Amino acid sequence: MKLASLKHGRDGRLVVVSDDLAWCADAGHIAPTLQAALDDWEAVEGALRNLATDLNHEAIPMMRFHEREAAAPLPRAYQWADGSAYVNHVALVRQARGAEMPETFWHDPLMYQGGSDGFLGPRDDIPLADEAWGCDLEAEVVVVTGDVPAGASREQALAAVRLVGLTNDVSLRNLIPGELAKGFGFFQSKPASAFSPVFVTPDSLGDAWADGKLHRALNVDLNGQPFGRAQAGEDMTFDFGTLIAHAAKTRALGAGTIIGSGTVSNRDANGGPGKPVAAGGVGYSCIAEVRMIETIEGGKPVTPFLKAGDTVRIWAEDERHHAIFGTIEQTVIAG
Repeated sequence: MKLASLKHGRDGRLVVVSDDLAWCADAGHIAPTLQAALDDWEAVEGALRNLATDLNHEAIPMMRFHEREAAAPLPRAYQWADGSAYVNHVALVRQARGAEMPETFWHDPLMYQGGSDGFLGPRDDIPLADEAWGCDLEAEVVVVTGDVPAGASREQALAAVRLVGLTNDVSLRNLIPGELAKGFGFFQSKPASAFSPVFVTPDSLGDAWADGKLHRALNVDLNGQPFGRAQAGEDMTFDFGTLIAHAAKTRALGAGTIIGSGTVSNRDANGGPGKPVAAGGVGYSCIAEVRMIETIEGGKPVTPFLKAGDTVRIWAEDERHHAIFGTIEQTVIAG
């Protein structure tokens, strides 16, 4: 089952979307918004699935689904917590800085709480007031949970996964060092994130969802050129069950909590830093990573951060090469 929110007010209008992403049907008679559906999931899931079945069989009134008319599936959320499940990414950043990586990073996930009072839609522009801030894309996988009790086990956490999707977790890299130096975490360096047009239930992913991981390539194009083709199911040190359980260690998570994987990152076949797509590698899911590799190998970064006019495209495909979650496609604008 695929769910989306058409732009309408602050919280969107819930629709079910056909498997091929071509059509949608209004779900307002079941739940007005996706958050309302998540709040009452046990009661409404069956009706939503029946509606999705009828839509895929063209048995009900339907309308064309245009991704440009979609808001983020959750236009705002009660909680957005982003992890760093791909420790390879963290290791490269620290290596470029000449900093030793603590051993704890391999068994205790990093996680920060991001702003969730407003997200960008999948085709919304990325506003950038100052290019000196170092605007970066970050292609990630996300899950949305139901209610998760405090102290939940990994198995309980995985059972609470309701939906899976993608995000472009925009970062302002040049603001991060100053904020971290204060010892109090991110704030100004993390503007609004964008999410894929649709979120999907784990069962609809088939074999692509296993062991709390999405086993598909996460495709990233930058200005129309292949930038990243990393495999989301590989080199993921912490699966989503572990990330959710980590977040719920000392407090319950409310229905509609979004948990991110952090930047998807793969090692090269020889265990070293990844190579660009043009050089036969799987590329990168953020600009910072290629800049770190350039620093390690050449002493300084070469690839620039995003500037006005740059375009970013993020998507994942099924075995038939059809987009699973739709496509995040954004242009950076001054402002």
